[in-house]
Amino acid sequence: MALDAVKQAFNNTLDLDGSRAEPSKSKALLHELQLGEQLNESVHQARRADFSLMLAMLCDDVREQSQFVLPHHEVDEKTLNTNVLRKRFDLPEQAPLALQKLEQINAFNQARDIKENNIENIHLTDALQPKALAFRDDAQHIASNIMGNTTLVCQAKHAEHKTDAVLNKRLVMDAEGWLKNIQMSLVKSSLLVDTAA
Repeated sequence: MALDAVKQAFNNTLDLDGSRAEPSKSKALLHELQLGEQLNESVHQARRADFSLMLAMLCDDVREQSQFVLPHHEVDEKTLNTNVLRKRFDLPEQAPLALQKLEQINAFNQARDIKENNIENIHLTDALQPKALAFRDDAQHIASNIMGNTTLVCQAKHAEHKTDAVLNKRLVMDAEGWLKNIQMSLVKSSLLVDTAA
């Protein structure tokens, strides 16, 4: 019975393109899907020998099992952008990170709604027209009260956007003039030494 199950398993072995393999050119059993219903039938009919033989014939590499060889679906990342997904799921416009215009500050004037305890109106207007999440989108921004506690040099560097640069300018040096002065001083000192002797 076990040999019949093995022969039938080899006959049921499918090529990668889906056509039946010839018995002389049969491929190795890589996963249980190639066995068809044979494993299931051997369990229900209590044929332990057939079941263990078919399991022994399967590839011992776990990566070859059918649950690890899932169909792969290519997704074009160019077509899947934020705007396409927002249209697909009927989402509102994305909330901007920061204010683009100074007039957008008026959207945050919600004191009347809060005074009248009209919180639903605030939620509804924010869902329909999302407000900016922050007033400025600048990771380099430092608040003025923090900047006021730094040194004047640090404030000057920050104002010029040169936090890593040195503000002090390199001095211009006349190397030839400096060497001439040293040479003249050596000549004069040798004349002074000669006259003193």
